Amino acid sequence: MKIAAAAVALAFATFAHAGAAAFDASNPFAQPSTLPFQYPAFDKIGNDAYAPAFAEGMRQNLAEIDTIANNKKPPTFENTIVAMERSGQLLNRVSTVFYSLNGANTNETIQALDKELAPKLAAHNDAIRLNGKLYARVKALYDKRDKLGLDAESKYLLERYHTDFVRAGAKLSAADKEKLKAYNAELAALQTTFSANVLKEANASALIVDTREELAGMSDKAIDAAAAAAKARGLEGKFAIPVTNTTGQASLSVLTNRAVRQRLLDASLARGSHGGEFDNRDVVLKMAKLRAEKAALLGYASHAAYNLEDQTAHSPEAVNKLLAEFARPAVANAKKEAAEIQKVIDADKGGFQLGAADWSFYSDKVRAQRYAFDQSQLKPYFELNNVLANGLFFAAGKVYGLSFKERKDLPVYHPDVRVFDVFDENGKQLAIFLADFYARPTKRGGAWMNAYVSQSKLMGTQPVIANHLNIPKPADGEPTLLTYDELRTLFHEFGHALHGMFSDVTYPRFAGTRVPRDFVEFPSQVNEMWAVYPAVLANYAKHYQTGEAMPKELLDKVIASQKFNEGFRTTEYLAASIVDQRWHQLNASQIPADVVAFETAALKDAGVDFAPVPPRYRTTYFSHIFAGGYSAGYYGYLWSEKLDADTVNWFQENGGMLRKNGDWFRKMLLSRGGTMDAMQMYRNFRGRDAQIEPLLERRGLTEK
Repeated sequence: MKIAAAAVALAFATFAHAGAAAFDASNPFAQPSTLPFQYPAFDKIGNDAYAPAFAEGMRQNLAEIDTIANNKKPPTFENTIVAMERSGQLLNRVSTVFYSLNGANTNETIQALDKELAPKLAAHNDAIRLNGKLYARVKALYDKRDKLGLDAESKYLLERYHTDFVRAGAKLSAADKEKLKAYNAELAALQTTFSANVLKEANASALIVDTREELAGMSDKAIDAAAAAAKARGLEGKFAIPVTNTTGQASLSVLTNRAVRQRLLDASLARGSHGGEFDNRDVVLKMAKLRAEKAALLGYASHAAYNLEDQTAHSPEAVNKLLAEFARPAVANAKKEAAEIQKVIDADKGGFQLGAADWSFYSDKVRAQRYAFDQSQLKPYFELNNVLANGLFFAAGKVYGLSFKERKDLPVYHPDVRVFDVFDENGKQLAIFLADFYARPTKRGGAWMNAYVSQSKLMGTQPVIANHLNIPKPADGEPTLLTYDELRTLFHEFGHALHGMFSDVTYPRFAGTRVPRDFVEFPSQVNEMWAVYPAVLANYAKHYQTGEAMPKELLDKVIASQKFNEGFRTTEYLAASIVDQRWHQLNASQIPADVVAFETAALKDAGVDFAPVPPRYRTTYFSHIFAGGYSAGYYGYLWSEKLDADTVNWFQENGGMLRKNGDWFRKMLLSRGGTMDAMQMYRNFRGRDAQIEPLLERRGLTEK
């Protein structure tokens, strides 16, 4: 281990002392924001505010915890559990903004501080969860929980706190606690390194070409944007296509030059594994070993066993069973799709076998043949502003009674960010919503939701929720026309936002999306249904120039093509999920020496090593699992989709887009946050467990 526990403690103390000295009442985090709903005062927050606020926030939080742990009065729910819920408010304020902006609008100063903070915050969290006196108070309450007269949410909070402490190592010996602290510190530092490498590698891995002709198939405006991107890199006269988050790249669907397509895919696939300063292979191996060692210290066979115990899946065996059930039919479907694509290649006298770089380009041709349309025909009907107002917000109004009003008076951290007040049907303001849709070099890849302020009756707070996408920004004055995938992502992320906005809980621990990781994607996936719901499509799918509605025949083709390319989509997702599980089901003695070889063997062993369909993420740029919270949890999208597909059937069975349906879903599920067992919550909503058949049908995996 590189970081000894004593060194961590000393570094933490030094940081806290230095930072606290610079903290005073002028710091923008010193008090809750006075803006509506405690909306962050972005215009007052500079880089120099973070370090002193973190230091003072950690100092205050530990002082609060010390007071709770050393309280001479017997433990009560109020003086122990509720007191912990109220603690750490300054640290929460600065952490929320700092980590949100590190993802959405980072800079070198923030990244350097992130790297410095990671082990210190890990040590801070350990100082709380491994506090023996504090755990003794929690355990004393837990042991008599049925005699305390607590309401259901309070009792569940007590149970969750006890579980959190035990899983964090509260029962370990003093010596083992020191080992655990060192593991946590080094893992935090490595995770930050991985994340920074992914962002820097993506910016460094742009495809550079010399001539416009090499980009044939792209629009003139897109080629001009590539020229501007190259110029910004000091490559005047050349053209640059930046590499984005996933393995697949958007330009692969239009580039007619096969060699250029291959170069672009090769650049994407090589990220983090071809040497150089941003190579992540050693980082992966160290993280995998440390996670396995930490799991063993806590009494688990693997990191996956540790993580999954606290999810709705509960065990690696359950996850392996799910992934195996889907692998064979998914790959079989992908091979059928590949055969159809090969026919098109042969008909064009291509003279080559289908490769991964060809899939997107030729699958659009298959789609055009089968359904007589291609993706480019859809984009003029998916103009962002119109989709937002007359699609996304319209659906939320019909299903849940919400209304939205844009406001320009609140500060934003980037000019592209838009802000909306959100109102319930009774006219009472429910939340504030930030929409940050465009890609930029200072923004991490992918799409996500975060809460700047979470709802809590205890704290008297209401939600401030943000959605982030990475839609390429058009030239000034040009419309933002969405691809179908971007459209679906917009509705997906807004499903997370609704989960946060509708939160109606007492305790911060349970607010909004603070649910098991393999349950959190369920509400967001349900919200995707409204993107192509006939009444919603009819309201927004209008040509951005003429205002004419999308022709019914094109609309019918969109609906009919929903299962198109599902073999590819399911296989690339399963491949990534299996890679995640294979890394995290290892014990410390099984860690391989070669990251790429291990990944290749894992895919082959699982039967998903189909060359034309690489994993959605390869190990070395798989930020979900090595820089985010999805380690051993990427399967959760599929796990949640089972619930999602069953819920979509419920809506259809009960009349579709009706307020009574939205109100029931909101009341029984979206408003409940993490206040009870997630699967029991689902059963209370649905009246039974979810069935698998709707998902198999959706994915085109039923036997014909």
